[in-house]
Amino acid sequence: MQARTGAYFPHSIKDIIFMKLSALSTTLLASAMVAAPAFAKAPAANIVKVEIPVQEVELEIDNAGTKMPMWTYGGTIPGPLVRVTEGDTVDFTLINDEHNKNSHSMDFHAGRFDVLDEFESIKPGDKHQFSWKAEYPGVWIYHCGADSMAEHISRGMYGVVIVDPKGGYSKDFPKPDREYVLVHGDLFEAGASAEERTAGEKWKGVLVNGKQFHYDPVHDSNAEKFLEAKPGERVRIHFVNAMINDWAAFHPIAGIWDRVWDNGNPVNVLHGMQTMSVPPAHAVTLDLLTPADRPTNNALVDHAMKRALNGGITVLMTNDDAKPESGRGDNIILR
Repeated sequence: MQARTGAYFPHSIKDIIFMKLSALSTTLLASAMVAAPAFAKAPAANIVKVEIPVQEVELEIDNAGTKMPMWTYGGTIPGPLVRVTEGDTVDFTLINDEHNKNSHSMDFHAGRFDVLDEFESIKPGDKHQFSWKAEYPGVWIYHCGADSMAEHISRGMYGVVIVDPKGGYSKDFPKPDREYVLVHGDLFEAGASAEERTAGEKWKGVLVNGKQFHYDPVHDSNAEKFLEAKPGERVRIHFVNAMINDWAAFHPIAGIWDRVWDNGNPVNVLHGMQTMSVPPAHAVTLDLLTPADRPTNNALVDHAMKRALNGGITVLMTNDDAKPESGRGDNIILR
């Protein structure tokens, strides 16, 4: 087996020796989200198998169908949602497609690792396997750490891990009626170099789950999707900032965040917040209580106008005709 280069440091390392995992392990593919636990009681810890391929592809980056060359996990931006329960062990395999031209890696923020070992880069055609334990509940980014990290992330190499608390829902962490994942990332001009991206040059706008104004039919007549809920429902937003340089100022226009959990951890709770500052590579979980007496609309924005008016706006519409599947099950990231 060839020596591989570390994701962050140019040193060769020994291959990882892995323990054989139990035949009773719970298995899932990363292309399918792990089902949220029932939360009736603390579930038993499982071993969850996750396999994510890296694909360098052309993707639509707006609602008009404009395509650009992007680097992705699983062919989508963000990559596949990984959802587990606190205490679970993730048996992970990264596959760098043989047709790719670049080395890639995986950096999970949701666990504890060796940066020179688990986060090493692999060449096209190679695989890399390692295991980690979900010790802390919350919402976490994962991203590529290969050189240049700024280029790999800003080309679309990021995704989300949700670690549900083993104690389940509670008075301080109530069960939502619906929940959605929103990831804000950068859009740079095609051909922008790693150095230009790092410096913030040739920046074009904000991608919301992979597209500018993805869920905003108000500002983009080509937008066909938006978030839905019924009046009076508790809508939970898992917001991740995948921009490489900028903080996000996340605000619900015409609303107030009823509760906010920094990093999505139930013990980190704030009440009655207007705007949450979210640094790069960080996440928050936020609840919006929609008025029960009438249909309403909210715009969930990065309140820095440069970013809001260049793609960073999502519309939430509440009415009695909201689709029952929206914001539930596999529909918490609208593709």
